[in-house]
Amino acid sequence: MLSNLSGGTFCDKNVKKVTQKRPALNLQIKLMLIFMIVALIPIGAVGVFSIKTTQQLIIKMVMRQLENIAADKVAILERWISERKADMRVIAETSILKTLDPDMIAPYLDLIQKHYGVYKKHTVIPADGQNAFSCYDGNIHYHPQNSDISPFPNDLYISSISIPPEEKESTFKIAAPILDNNKNKIGTVLGTVGTGRIIRFILSVFLGKTGECYLVDKEGTFLAHKEPHRILAENISQSESFKNIFDPGYRHKVYLDYRGIEVLGTSQKVEGTDWYIVVEQDRDEAFQSFDKLKSYIYITVLFCIGSAIMLTWVISFHIVGPIRALSRSADNLADFKFGNAVDSVNRTDEIGMLYQAFEHMAVKLQERQNHLEQKVDRKEAELKETDIILKQFKTIAKRSEKFAAIGRLGAAVAHEIRTPLTSLKLFLESVQSEIEISYDYTQDYQMAMQQIKRIEMTINRFLDFSKPQELIFSHIDISQVIENVLMIVRPMINKQQCRLDIFIEKNLPKINGDKKSLEEALVNLLVNSLEAIDLFGTLTVTAKMETFQFDTQTTPCIRIDIGDTGSGIPEDYIVNIFDPFFTTKSSGTGLGLPLVVNIIKNHGGKIRVKSHVNKGTVFSLYLPAIFSSS
Repeated sequence: MLSNLSGGTFCDKNVKKVTQKRPALNLQIKLMLIFMIVALIPIGAVGVFSIKTTQQLIIKMVMRQLENIAADKVAILERWISERKADMRVIAETSILKTLDPDMIAPYLDLIQKHYGVYKKHTVIPADGQNAFSCYDGNIHYHPQNSDISPFPNDLYISSISIPPEEKESTFKIAAPILDNNKNKIGTVLGTVGTGRIIRFILSVFLGKTGECYLVDKEGTFLAHKEPHRILAENISQSESFKNIFDPGYRHKVYLDYRGIEVLGTSQKVEGTDWYIVVEQDRDEAFQSFDKLKSYIYITVLFCIGSAIMLTWVISFHIVGPIRALSRSADNLADFKFGNAVDSVNRTDEIGMLYQAFEHMAVKLQERQNHLEQKVDRKEAELKETDIILKQFKTIAKRSEKFAAIGRLGAAVAHEIRTPLTSLKLFLESVQSEIEISYDYTQDYQMAMQQIKRIEMTINRFLDFSKPQELIFSHIDISQVIENVLMIVRPMINKQQCRLDIFIEKNLPKINGDKKSLEEALVNLLVNSLEAIDLFGTLTVTAKMETFQFDTQTTPCIRIDIGDTGSGIPEDYIVNIFDPFFTTKSSGTGLGLPLVVNIIKNHGGKIRVKSHVNKGTVFSLYLPAIFSSS
């Protein structure tokens, strides 16, 4: 009322308009965006530079490691080949070999094969190509005169690696010329060298889980590999690994190997051969530390972004804060909040002067508002007093009208119905005792007496509602009350062939109530439920402990649910079912449920109802429980 009298509605509309056009928040966002762009561009540039630099550094480190391993493996293999060449030179220069006598040469070569363990066999070929023989397994094996023994050059010769059908490992051959004392070539000694021992040593690399080393020839054919089935059966000529061997431009790049997996790798040629050592490592394993570092960089960038946002928010708030405070002051003045109309701002510039002007305006408006409030308060006091008096008169009038109507109706019913009904009842009872009624009219007589009793019961119920009897309270066992009520209605249940489900908790506390009125209330509810149920329906009675919210206090109660599977109550009717004389039954009085409500209220309880059309209805009674002091 005060806001209406003082123009509050008009001010509210203005407040909405001012709030919608407030520019302070947009200004703060713009300032935050400017500061964030200025702060985050350097951070992003540093992050990108760090990632790229780290990636290049890791590639260099991995490539240096791969190159060192390849160089070590090549050096070992070259030294091992040099040793074999030296062996063959020494063997060819011995006087025993110069005899070309198989019986003298065989024990010597057998001793060499056992000592070194890398030679599979030795073959001695005279210069004329006749009477060639091989020594292995301690025996001499002669070659036929027409056997195809290729001529060899006059100096050391190394063949390519191969796997003979009868051998389990790859081999290669070293040929050395046999010279007489005059340095004339009289024959050739050919040593077949097994590569198994040296290959296993070369292929074994300690380079993470995915690092591998293998040997290929200039055509890309595998000469040695950790997977034996690839040797001399597959090549890498079509893969980027092969290009990496012969094209230095591919170095220091990630490429796809013969398996189609991204790797980093390098290769080196074995001097004096057409062999190449290739060392590779999977990209994922090589960049594992880089991926972790990249995650740390991302986290750092995100942290910097968050810090930048916080910092920019603080700065923008400091700039926009006074403007927003001034806007709040204007809103407070519009809402007549003079106590905190103007926020205190310790500034001596133009904004400070504007705040002083606002404060002076607030003082003037408050003086005017106080003068108006005094007038309004006097008017409100007078109106409230008048309103209270009117409400009292209205309540008294409604109550008087209701009681007068009930009194008139009760008097009319009592005089017009009860007196002649009593006379009629006494007459019929006397007729039954004095006059013998034929069998044909006995049923009609009983029906008439039942209707008279029904009318009498309706009159008594109405009188009980208009003038309830005084209740006698005592400690009642609700389980016993339910049992007594079920005994009363059980004949009706059996007649309708209904199913009765009873669920009563054990050791329920007692309640303080009137046993007779509670039984009457439960009988009314059970009869209503049975009247709503068709044949073979279900009636459910439940009693248990539960808490209920009475106003602001939670109280432990005994909850009694009476449910049925009847036709239910339409939603439009539920709000009226507890009103006196409201009924949907053709033969009902509309006083049963109001009587139940009065009884439950007199016991300090509450009643609730839930109903669904064609599914059934549940009435819930909440009665405060009492607990013994023990």
